[in-house]
Amino acid sequence: MKQPIFGIYEKALPKAFSWKEKFALAKELGFQFIELSIDESDERLARLDWTRKEREEFWLMCAESGIRVPSICLSGHRRFPLGSSKQETREAGLVIMKKAIDLAADLGVRVIQLAGYDVYYEEKSVLTRACFIENLRLALDWAAEKQVVLAIEIMDDPFMSSITKYLRIKAELVTSPWLKVYPDIGNLSAWPENDVGFELAEGIAETAAIHLKDTLQVDGLFPGKFKEVPFGSGCVDFVGAFKTLQMLHYAGPFLIEMWSEASPNYYDELVAAKRFIEEKWKEAAATWMEIELTN
Repeated sequence: MKQPIFGIYEKALPKAFSWKEKFALAKELGFQFIELSIDESDERLARLDWTRKEREEFWLMCAESGIRVPSICLSGHRRFPLGSSKQETREAGLVIMKKAIDLAADLGVRVIQLAGYDVYYEEKSVLTRACFIENLRLALDWAAEKQVVLAIEIMDDPFMSSITKYLRIKAELVTSPWLKVYPDIGNLSAWPENDVGFELAEGIAETAAIHLKDTLQVDGLFPGKFKEVPFGSGCVDFVGAFKTLQMLHYAGPFLIEMWSEASPNYYDELVAAKRFIEEKWKEAAATWMEIELTN
């Protein structure tokens, strides 16, 4: 069975590190790629305005390190959502979107991960849904021009809490081949109404990449916990999810999503997370091989 491709989220690496140091650490730990973060902070949004020289220097560091940057996590739309009821906010979100696509094309990034919600800090409505879809269509025209995939993440938000919801929007409203889905195993598992195996199977042909993290499930008045849950202490059935993906012959990348950039124990946490994921993958593979041999 093909060995999985594991990458690490930029926010898992020490924030104080230079890019050269981040690439070196990722390589030391055995990761094959880093997912670049462009979040809602002014500091990371400023990356959208990197000069030609800065873009070239970043690309060269990637090439020299042997660590790829094939994807961008564009969470800046939390602050400037494409579905906002305020026109000026939607326009700011579109500017971010266009700049991100241009940056991706210049850096050789293939996939921009979009957060799957119409709005984050505002009240949701039929209007915010319609505005999101309208602006998503526009963004996909820009993405098509630059041959960049826009992949919607399954979220900690009811607007896009399942692959089924993504498939419904794509089938009914957005038919672009440049739109894909970016499942987050943790987020899928945290919503109790989701049949995770079914969801993964339904969306396999649309899946650009997969996020790996643990979560605590939504239950009654408990809103769930979608971030910073140590691997193995949450609700995710990693062996079951991995076995399903092996059965589906998924050969795409896995991104370990962590937020240890400010942790003094970042190294031990990264080592432990990678070991945990690799062990669960092997456990799933061994079980699947046993079933194949039995049959």
